[in-house]
Amino acid sequence: MIVGIPKEIKNNENRVSLTPAGAHELVQRGHTVYIQHTAGINSGFSDEEYEKVGARILPTMYAIAEMIIKVKEPIECEYNLVRKGQLVFTYFHFACDKELTEAMMRSGSVCLAYETVTDKQGGLPLLIPMRTWHLARWSSRCQASQSAGIRRRHCRNQCSFNGCRIRG
Repeated sequence: MIVGIPKEIKNNENRVSLTPAGAHELVQRGHTVYIQHTAGINSGFSDEEYEKVGARILPTMYAIAEMIIKVKEPIECEYNLVRKGQLVFTYFHFACDKELTEAMMRSGSVCLAYETVTDKQGGLPLLIPMRTWHLARWSSRCQASQSAGIRRRHCRNQCSFNGCRIRG
């Protein structure tokens, strides 16, 4: 299979969907991997690191790739790059984006959403990193609010958070 890894262009998205180690695994299994020029740079991976493991660097790969792997859903300026029969593997969140859903339906592509992949137990293993991120974010916000004394005002002088007692 010909796999394409585009540079993420959604605002504030700096991740890349495939590391050089992942590219190496795909190449070793006989796949061709195209990485968009500088796709990994904001995640700390240079084009040269991808080339060392057998990936090829291109200015764009949508026209040649059979499968596109992204971190985030395509944004409007990418809709017309996705083509009929092309497999797009990413977080889509179709339920909350009618425009994206309709654009992907018009493209005729095959969309595989990370959030729909299940394991043998029916779990959603690709959502675990997202849940971890949200929990870490929530926890840091709670810690910040505790430091500011906000929780004390809302807890009426006594509160239990993760086993800690806060007394005001």
